[in-house]
Amino acid sequence: MNTMLPPLHILIAAPRGFCAGVDRAITIVEKAIQLHGPPVYVRHEIVHNKFVVDRLRGMGAVFVDELDEVPDGRPVVFSAHGVPKVVPAAAEARGLDYLDATCPLVSKVHRQAQRLIEAGRHILFIGHQGHPEVIGTFGQVPEGAMTLVETVDQAEAIEVDNPGNLSFLTQTTLSVDDTAEIVAILQRRFPDIRAPRGEDICYATSNRQGAVKVIAPKVEKMLVIGATNSSNSLRLAEVAERMNVPSRLIARAADIDWAWFGSPNVIGLTAGASAPEVLVREVVDALAQRFAVTEEEAAHVEEGMIFKLPRELVD
Repeated sequence: MNTMLPPLHILIAAPRGFCAGVDRAITIVEKAIQLHGPPVYVRHEIVHNKFVVDRLRGMGAVFVDELDEVPDGRPVVFSAHGVPKVVPAAAEARGLDYLDATCPLVSKVHRQAQRLIEAGRHILFIGHQGHPEVIGTFGQVPEGAMTLVETVDQAEAIEVDNPGNLSFLTQTTLSVDDTAEIVAILQRRFPDIRAPRGEDICYATSNRQGAVKVIAPKVEKMLVIGATNSSNSLRLAEVAERMNVPSRLIARAADIDWAWFGSPNVIGLTAGASAPEVLVREVVDALAQRFAVTEEEAAHVEEGMIFKLPRELVD
């Protein structure tokens, strides 16, 4: 430690970074490349992180927007966020080998949506317009079978034809607090609305938000490593801001705004569920160039979740 530099204590949130669904999706792409050889095509970003995508691209993954960009005879992987039903159906129609890297917790929401529609219920889906997970979930059911609710104002204003035959589901990467507020409004307005059997917001999203809440009262500023299109990463920064901690979402160390950062004594550091630990170490190293850094990991809960790989990739 260089004693000529100003001191900086870093409280590092735990858990942080990769969740089991992200780890599984990345492994699926890696093993597909090993099995088939490059190129292996991936429809959309496998996860929302440029560092991860660039590394896989270097191994032989080719990322495309739509299935028709995949040439005949090459395998394709579907992203962790899930895809509408028509995508695997189109792959099968073309005879393409495909691997579905959809997070199992997202797949669980898909199955719930299908069961509810089969039971004749209308679904109010809490989520963000245009997010790949929302597009994928809406693509599991007939058009008009679900209605998107993004905000508390929409929850207060929405009108339905049959309020006694409603259910709600949620995107897995939402703010726990925001979602609870929207759900409370829907339950007040529609007392008969059916809740999902279990929490839809995934364990990793909840745990990472909880870990930020643990360290936020002890820090002056918060750095969150993650992509701007990563819902769960954006929520981490929002959680800290709501606790009056100035926060910035950064993709990696080069994005730190040093003028904004200033010279705090204690900061918090965390990473979204699609950000690898190597980027956490990169940020700590960058801070150590300007400060006499000490580190402390502030554990919130232990995570031991592991998701199985598709049968085709198991030795």
